[in-house]
Amino acid sequence: MSQTSQQYDAVVTTCRDLFSKKMKDYGSAWRILRLPSLTDQIFIKAQRIRGLQTLAESKVDEGQESEFIGIINYSIIALVQLEKGVVEQPDLTLEQSLELYDHHVAVTKKLMMDKNHDYGEAWRDMRVSSLTDLILQKLLRVKQIEDNKGKTIVSEGLDANYQDMINYAIFAMIHLGQ
Repeated sequence: MSQTSQQYDAVVTTCRDLFSKKMKDYGSAWRILRLPSLTDQIFIKAQRIRGLQTLAESKVDEGQESEFIGIINYSIIALVQLEKGVVEQPDLTLEQSLELYDHHVAVTKKLMMDKNHDYGEAWRDMRVSSLTDLILQKLLRVKQIEDNKGKTIVSEGLDANYQDMINYAIFAMIHLGQ
């Protein structure tokens, strides 16, 4: 599992670097996004990945990797929004945003490591297309929870679903990098 931890960190480094660069370009404009808007952004990216996996030809010269990075970063942003709430104006510095990013990555990685221990790294035998389908399933669950005003009866909440999407996308990135 130490290999998984190192591979996980390498993917996160790539994602965090892009997040940081976009923060420098745009600031924390993302802080105005409501959760359904973030969910829809993630959904669009997951649908595009599924299309890339099934279509013979792509008309936009960007592969699955950039879309998985988007899923990871938008899911982390969603976790920040769950924690801090939506604002009317950007309110975070680069340093504050990166601190929140790192916090949510650390919590999500711990969850992955715990599940990885219990499941015996079963994800390594999965196809990238299956991981994509699981992300889409999580998105449909999130949409339903959002439609239910965040209430669930027996199911895990929004945060757990976003964390799972992050972990599935990181697993996909690890597979694509092998």
